[in-house]
Amino acid sequence: MRGYFDTLKVIVLIALRNLFASRLKTLIVGGIILFGSLLVVVGTALVDSVDASMSRSVIGSVAGHIQVYSAKSKDELTVMGSMAMETPDLTPIDDFAALRRTLLGVPNVKAVVPMGLSAATVIAGNTVDVVLERLRALARRKLAGEDVQAAYESEKDHVRQIITVLAAEMDNIRKIQSEKAIAQDELAAVVKAVSTEFWAGFDRDPYPALEFLENRIAPLASDADMLFLRYLGTDTDAFAKSFDRMKIVDGKAIPRGERGFLFSKWVYEQQVKLKTALRLDRINDGINKRSKTIARSEELQRWIKQNVTEVKEIMLQLDGQKTASFRRLLQGELDSQQSDVAKLLSEFFRVDDANFARRYRFFYDKLAPQLELYRVRVGDMLTIKSFTKSGYVQSVKLRVFGTFAFEGLEDSHIAGELNLMDMVSFRELYGFLTPERAREVQEIKAVAGMKEVSREQAEAELFGKPDVGATAPAGKSGPPVDEAEAALRSLAGRQQRADRASQSYDPTQLEQGDVLNAAVIVKDPGRISQTIKDIEAAGAKTGIPLHAITWQKASGLVGQFVTMIRAVLYISVLIIFAVALVIINNALVMATLERMPEIGTLRAIGAQRRFLLGMLLVEALAVGVLFGSLGALLGAGIVGVIHAVGIPAANDILYFLFSGPRLHPSLSPANVIISLSIVLAVSAISSIYPGLLAMRVSPRQAMQSDD
Repeated sequence: MRGYFDTLKVIVLIALRNLFASRLKTLIVGGIILFGSLLVVVGTALVDSVDASMSRSVIGSVAGHIQVYSAKSKDELTVMGSMAMETPDLTPIDDFAALRRTLLGVPNVKAVVPMGLSAATVIAGNTVDVVLERLRALARRKLAGEDVQAAYESEKDHVRQIITVLAAEMDNIRKIQSEKAIAQDELAAVVKAVSTEFWAGFDRDPYPALEFLENRIAPLASDADMLFLRYLGTDTDAFAKSFDRMKIVDGKAIPRGERGFLFSKWVYEQQVKLKTALRLDRINDGINKRSKTIARSEELQRWIKQNVTEVKEIMLQLDGQKTASFRRLLQGELDSQQSDVAKLLSEFFRVDDANFARRYRFFYDKLAPQLELYRVRVGDMLTIKSFTKSGYVQSVKLRVFGTFAFEGLEDSHIAGELNLMDMVSFRELYGFLTPERAREVQEIKAVAGMKEVSREQAEAELFGKPDVGATAPAGKSGPPVDEAEAALRSLAGRQQRADRASQSYDPTQLEQGDVLNAAVIVKDPGRISQTIKDIEAAGAKTGIPLHAITWQKASGLVGQFVTMIRAVLYISVLIIFAVALVIINNALVMATLERMPEIGTLRAIGAQRRFLLGMLLVEALAVGVLFGSLGALLGAGIVGVIHAVGIPAANDILYFLFSGPRLHPSLSPANVIISLSIVLAVSAISSIYPGLLAMRVSPRQAMQSDD
């Protein structure tokens, strides 16, 4: 045994002597190994950190650890990263209570959250319609004898201000384009609405005038927004408990047992907010978060130009009192004597790097409090219309209880694209037969005299005399037509009133109905693969065919992003070390050929072939260990610096991947071990050919000189 250690000692000493003797080659080879080792350490640390942060984003926002849906579904489930109106075609699971029992029977399952994903379009807030509705209500109260004269006159002034704005806009269009650019009937309607004669008789009988304004003037405002909403129906209490990153930003959570809607804060800001204010926010973020300047950014300049030219949406909100207030505030801020508020607003929004911060604060401190910044306010009733899977349009009217966001992901559109709705309302919108709808159908059948007909009786019922006893006597089969029609209208009216007034339901309905998918929260995330197998097996056993997928697959293309980054990293490392292998191999071959006399001498004094192979292997490994360790150490230092400083998220996609505004990567032992393992493997492989070359040389050939 001692002889082996002595031999190994000699091999190491000779190898080290040879390394120091060939410093240039050693440094070249070592530099390549150092760079490769550094790249592996830094690259794997960054990718692992992005993977971990993205998993927190996906799991903590919507997907959970596992998503479960029916194995009979036509499409694969993706809960985020889809197009605005794109939803997967899933086969419903008709008994959530049974599904929940099945899933909770799997040992690693901690919680189950019912879900359903769909999309709808919503028309929000034509300013003229809103103002006219308020004026109509005040006119009704005034005619009823209530003392609302001041409010009535204020709203009337607001309507006249709006019509003045529309008339000025039409006049500008005529000047810029041509007379034909505006329809003559529209022009005539506006001319009539601004005339003194129209308003002279308004107070005596306001309803015909209001009818004219609603039908002819309101459509000309064209400031209503079309909202494209993707929403998630769920048990909002269970959702909030399972996804603890969720926080209420405005308003409050939907009370248990009540129908309601929660806007995602991101959607609320991007789609519902006044466009002028939204553009100001974007300019502010570009300057303060992305270090842009107005002078050099075409994007910021474009938003400024839009604000300068599109002041109409603000002007439509200004009644006489607000117009005077805006005039006074803007004249003071701009040091201007201009009296036209529209021109003052245009000048105010013409900002640059020097004055933007001041005007941004002025807008929110002085002007915004007098404006409706959001088309839909917290507490408003929102009518949501959607196509059911049967193809007809269904609508529900829900109260907007507030807005929500996921902590750390407030600026991410991927985490913020979904709004929340109670599961009972979702089922109704989707076209499922809810208990309320079932009772409504039965009531309509009773009122209309409808009945079930067997297949055998269908032909006789439709085209011939029915069998005796199959129906009631002639004239007794149902109520008279007029009576049935009146009853149906009454029932429809009651249903509409119920949509407006009744926003509650029995909480047990959350468990007793259809769901499209469910989020599963597990106890041990390290056992997700086995849990998926257990879930599918449990579903097959209980007669509920299930398909379970990981959070990564449920997040669609977003979830595959880290896999692509990791693949790019490993391909880069493979290329670098393939080049390194060739260079190291060539360097060792040249070094071996230069040392032929030394090798011959060693062979002549009794050195075995394995001794020579071991000597070259030790030389290669020594270079690998030394420079690989230096590279790993340097890489660890770089990761430490990046961790302290953080990598800023340049866009909202990176914001989601980083699970916040900055990524702070961390180093794990696995990153260093992987790096050193690759380096040692490359070093060992690169020494094999030179070693075999040296072993084939005889002592006599090796000791021959050129003389």
